[in-house]
Amino acid sequence: MEPVIVAGGGPTGLMLACELRLAGVDVLVLERLEGPSGESRAGGIHARTMEVLDQRGMLAPFLAEGRPLPAGHFAGLPLDFSAFETRYPFLLAILQRHIERLLEERALALGVRLRRGVTVTGATQDARSVTVETTAGRFEAAYLVGCDGGRSTVRRLAGIDFPGTPATMTAILGDVELADPPAEMVFQQRRPLGNYSVLGFEPGWWRVMTNEFGVVADRESPITVDELRAALIRIAGTDFGLHSPRWISRYNDAARQAAVYRSGRILLAGDAAHIHYPAGGQGLNTGVQDAVNLGWKLARVVAGRSPETLLDTYERERHPVGARVLANTRAQTALTRPDAQTEALRGVFSELIARPEVNDSLGQMITGLDIRYPLGDGPALLGRRVPDYDLPDGTRLYHHLHAARPLLLTGGAVVEKPAGVDVVEGGPESLLIRPDGYVAWVASMGAAARHTALDQWCGRR
Repeated sequence: MEPVIVAGGGPTGLMLACELRLAGVDVLVLERLEGPSGESRAGGIHARTMEVLDQRGMLAPFLAEGRPLPAGHFAGLPLDFSAFETRYPFLLAILQRHIERLLEERALALGVRLRRGVTVTGATQDARSVTVETTAGRFEAAYLVGCDGGRSTVRRLAGIDFPGTPATMTAILGDVELADPPAEMVFQQRRPLGNYSVLGFEPGWWRVMTNEFGVVADRESPITVDELRAALIRIAGTDFGLHSPRWISRYNDAARQAAVYRSGRILLAGDAAHIHYPAGGQGLNTGVQDAVNLGWKLARVVAGRSPETLLDTYERERHPVGARVLANTRAQTALTRPDAQTEALRGVFSELIARPEVNDSLGQMITGLDIRYPLGDGPALLGRRVPDYDLPDGTRLYHHLHAARPLLLTGGAVVEKPAGVDVVEGGPESLLIRPDGYVAWVASMGAAARHTALDQWCGRR
């Protein structure tokens, strides 16, 4: 029997597989595509995701291939990330196909088994296991995780509802060549019928996007370069001589979230758990962070080091994060509508975002730096990401999270060294840090609270 089967070999599924292998759990990834899609899709990694990759010692190749941009946006209104308290106060522009390639290389190096060209067709579970039917035969696993996208087969097979709001607009994205490109890149240029963007990512081709409100296309109908050309002419008045498309996709602002992230031995992560309009570039980042929250918990349960109730904290912590992403992308969609009322509202928002406190609030939400998990009342750092402290021995704290194990930072105090927990000397104060880099206990909470936290997050003392 397989300990864990992951359905879907995109960024979420591959990151989850890496997390499980770091914890010593054997994992099988089933991906329906025969090979890498080659599609560009998402275009960047935010600060918290970079921190997560740094915590696992795997960020360097992403930085080498990406391009740092000091700013992001909220509904096209610029946000300045440069003053955020992180080692990575920027958006790393890197296309999803490169992200997937680097994650796959990491997964294979860790011993993840990836089987391509395999589609999940059925799943039934009992108290002991999940039976997974596929186009390559039947598998049995202790757990099945659906990372298989917004139209998740695993979610449907598990009988998990996917409530939300329907589409109100149609957007088209095309990676194309342009015979007559604009003199400068265009980002969310607003026009009476919608807005458009013309962005250069790599030499020789451009990413062209159009948004039209009040028009909802059938996502099942084939998308053609003529449809993109016609939309661009309607909105921008020109097609910029577009030709030779590499990839074209149609999408919309439907926003839905799984009612639950777990049904027995079946769990969901990434787009299988939440879909939304790609405003602010949050989708891929949210999925990768789902995987990092779930991976170490699932590994501990599979290995018998923690009770199955630990898995309940995955939904309790990540469902509110997904709900907030849906809420802010709905708000961003509303702020891009091409009418006089929205234009007035954008003027108000522009004035607000010019204030540092508003810029920081929206920017840290978009980047995931402000996430606080509900770990109870306590000091400000409880439930938040631990800063990457410089330590007295010349190392950084994140270096000590490479093995994805719980960590006790001493803060210079003499502390009990519990079994199964790495102990690191130094730091500004004593902290218990979960494998995902979030603080589970602070010294001021006292010894009794530390023992409770060790029991909850690290198994019995």
